[in-house]
Amino acid sequence: MLSKNQIKYIKSLQQKKFRIENQAFVVEGAKSVLEVLQSDFEIEFLYVTDDFYKESQAILDKQPIKAEIVKDTDLEQAGSFSTNNAAIAVVRTKANQEILVGNNEYALVLDDIRDPGNLGTIIRIADWYGIDKIICSKDTVDFYNPKVISATMGSFTRVNIFYTELINFLQKSTLPVYGALLDGENVHHTNFEKAGLIVIGNEANGISEAVEKLVSKRITIPRFGQAESLNAGIATAIICDNVLRMR
Repeated sequence: MLSKNQIKYIKSLQQKKFRIENQAFVVEGAKSVLEVLQSDFEIEFLYVTDDFYKESQAILDKQPIKAEIVKDTDLEQAGSFSTNNAAIAVVRTKANQEILVGNNEYALVLDDIRDPGNLGTIIRIADWYGIDKIICSKDTVDFYNPKVISATMGSFTRVNIFYTELINFLQKSTLPVYGALLDGENVHHTNFEKAGLIVIGNEANGISEAVEKLVSKRITIPRFGQAESLNAGIATAIICDNVLRMR
């Protein structure tokens, strides 16, 4: 059974200020917890149901920290999931380390993505297409937000995130910068280089004016219907698919 203090601590990590203060975040659900247990993240606390322990004993017994068996209701009370019959892990955050993008790879650059579900989806998409580096503006939603972690479906363990001032980052880079803009070249006909940076803009306002000035290749997804815009995650998937296909 989880104590009141344990529940209070886990629930506090749903807020960014406490994640920063404690340098920890929460991972919930069977798939995501199994993914983080097999990654290089450091586990602080691990709470599992008896059924989950029996199903995953081979993995759990290899962990440097012992899993504490609790009830489903404890997990549901402490976490953000309405139902959780598997596990919760409290995990140490990683330092915000600078990412260097090589001359034979692509990275995503996110300009003020605010929706946690969008960021989580974009991380999952990046993982699908083998892109393991994402550079985020400082106003992009927190990577360790529970909704972001949940939406990645475990992909957060394989994609590196770096928060920085985008202007400085882009100015220092020698790679081509592809920006998703309404007046760009048809992404289906774009000749993508062997490496580059793909800029995805804010859900409502697109790429900011200052960042747009540093875009060297404007690209767009052609519209055939009447929808005003595409979801940022969907747009990222379409662009990534064309980049990898054309390469």
